[in-house]
Amino acid sequence: MGVPVRVVLVDDHEMILAGLQAMLAGFAGRVRVVGQAGTGEEATRLVTSLRPDVVLLDVRLGPESGLDLCRALTGRVPEARVVFLSVYDDEQYVFEALRAGAGGYLLKRVDGPELVRRLEEVAQGETVVDPTLAGRMAVTAARLTRGEFWPGANRGLTQRESEVLSLLVGGLSNKAIAARLVLSEETVKSHLRALYRKLEVADRSAAIAVALREGLFR
Repeated sequence: MGVPVRVVLVDDHEMILAGLQAMLAGFAGRVRVVGQAGTGEEATRLVTSLRPDVVLLDVRLGPESGLDLCRALTGRVPEARVVFLSVYDDEQYVFEALRAGAGGYLLKRVDGPELVRRLEEVAQGETVVDPTLAGRMAVTAARLTRGEFWPGANRGLTQRESEVLSLLVGGLSNKAIAARLVLSEETVKSHLRALYRKLEVADRSAAIAVALREGLFR
């Protein structure tokens, strides 16, 4: 029997952490949970200290972004592979996760044997994606290549984020964008933070510049 894969669990819900602990306890010879965290700060400290083989991470940690944490962890501890375990079965999340440096993306409905097998594969250097998403990703990738999606889809923007960016390019304020799309201003700000991250910019002026330079909107 080989050495068990050392795993750190990261989720902001204690029930999820407890469930994962219980699920993986039956596979102690193959997987060993060496730590768990509920925040990005705690996860960074644990992963830096324990240097696990795999970090099992949620896409969202309350107000924090699991994607941002993935980038930070892979930069700080490159040998630790990150696998996202999420309820979001949207291929756009998968593309963004892989761009952030993740080694895998699984859905929270995965059962114990499948989860253990996938963790072992990731620890061996493979990239894994939930089977229910893999086929859709291939179709999406092909359509992106043909330019069949909304502007910015090739950069990971969701359709709503693309709409927000379009109105941003049109010179609308956050309040005006919220009114146009029937959203709260806080939701608009959340979309802006997401699209800034995906476009790798710091503010609205830089986002507009990228959109115009890449011809996303005229």
